[in-house]
Amino acid sequence: MKSFRKELFFNIPDRVGFINITPQVEQCLKESGVKEGLVLVNSMHITSSVFINDDERGLHNDFGKWLEGLAPHAPTSQYRHNDTGEDNADAHLKRTLMGREVVVAITGGSLDFGTWEQIFYGEFDGRRKKRVLVKIIGE
Repeated sequence: MKSFRKELFFNIPDRVGFINITPQVEQCLKESGVKEGLVLVNSMHITSSVFINDDERGLHNDFGKWLEGLAPHAPTSQYRHNDTGEDNADAHLKRTLMGREVVVAITGGSLDFGTWEQIFYGEFDGRRKKRVLVKIIGE
């Protein structure tokens, strides 16, 4: 069995944003040489997410609006986590809602997606460098 590991780095200039990282994951798959197996893609930060959905701008706007409604950033004083001097409690909650990682099957050397599925990095406390782990195992 082969094993491949690579880190991807992102620095979103805004507090919240979504990036389609499918092409980077496909490049990792190509580098790995794995034809049958699994790929794990996970955020290595507790205020960002990796998830699968459709690459449609309106949907991404809906995600932002929905998440802000569930866990608004302001007022920051509403969160006990922020009593420590932080201002990102909402980002931790948003990450919990959107998830930490995805696992995708690899079949015939390709990511085995359903219709419209793509992999996204979701940022909820941006403006600094963060990383995503891609781990591929298989034959």
